[in-house]
Amino acid sequence: MEKKTHTIKTQIIVDKKTKLIVCIQQGKGKEHDFTIFKKSKIKMANEIEILADKGYQGINKFHSNSKIPLKKTKNKKLSKEQKKFNKELNKERIVIEHINRKLKIFRILSSRYRNRKRKFGLRFNLIAGIYNYELKLQLLLVENN
Repeated sequence: MEKKTHTIKTQIIVDKKTKLIVCIQQGKGKEHDFTIFKKSKIKMANEIEILADKGYQGINKFHSNSKIPLKKTKNKKLSKEQKKFNKELNKERIVIEHINRKLKIFRILSSRYRNRKRKFGLRFNLIAGIYNYELKLQLLLVENN
């Protein structure tokens, strides 16, 4: 039996400053993260900086202003400077991980999805819309106080 044939991967693009979800792309569970990114054909201006994880090796060919963590090779370990770079990058990327956590508060995303696959994209978009709406409300409350 083939593994991960019934799962769905969701990729989100987030604005780091406002923490709003900008774009969502979905793919099959067995598809690689970078393949889903390439299939989405999302065009971003070169001024926009992409912060990605290790699953996006080779993204520099598609977007020159992108950062991914450095991987150790088979025979070489990472130097102190490379480890420091990875640590700094992870500090910037933590925003994305916090958003993933907030989205998983909705059980539909954190547990087994038992409904029709066709409807998952729509439901994820609705949850992302609710997240963006709540975030904007919080910003308005902070501005008014």
